[in-house]
Amino acid sequence: MSKTLIIGASGQIGQLITKTLVETEEDARALVRDKSKLDHLSDRDVDIVQANLEGDFSQAFDDIDNVIFVAGSGGSTGADKTLLIDLWAAKKAVDYAKDADVKKFIMVSSIGADDPEALESDIKPYLVAKHMADQYLMASGVPYTIVRPGPLTNTEGQGKITIKRPNTREEMAIPRADVAKSVLFILSKDNLNGKIFELFNGTYDVDNVLV
Repeated sequence: MSKTLIIGASGQIGQLITKTLVETEEDARALVRDKSKLDHLSDRDVDIVQANLEGDFSQAFDDIDNVIFVAGSGGSTGADKTLLIDLWAAKKAVDYAKDADVKKFIMVSSIGADDPEALESDIKPYLVAKHMADQYLMASGVPYTIVRPGPLTNTEGQGKITIKRPNTREEMAIPRADVAKSVLFILSKDNLNGKIFELFNGTYDVDNVLV
């Protein structure tokens, strides 16, 4: 059985992914800065590694086959944390993954990361960081899939998405639960390496769209 490392497992999407992997009895390792945020999961359910992404977290990659990078600096932090987490920690994760010869690296990025200049946004530093992290992963030689969801919501997921970019920002929103479901679907497939998907709320089943 392959083992999956979730980087950012205490975040909202990360927790959804980790919980599902535990429930389906998949072999998972959760990387978090604060283990107490996963107190609802016992060590018997998931291998929890506590580390600061601003430091060395290479030990978390021992015996890992797949990586899901869903860490983020958060909306309340400044450009310094955006640089250190969304760019530099992502770059280090790619390097560690390459050294560990992982078979799949799923990067949870953002809509707008393809061209940060194209959107007028107050989160441009975040988009630039995501853009550079995505580019580094694509050039690394590590097998990758990148997902770029629209604005995230906490509404109930329906498992329905579209990968065609809507015309308005309001239509671009997507529940975090549907992003998590999309990532888990990608994890289960071997034919999606090298692909980039934008994700938005839609009317199509995940397994009929992500091909």
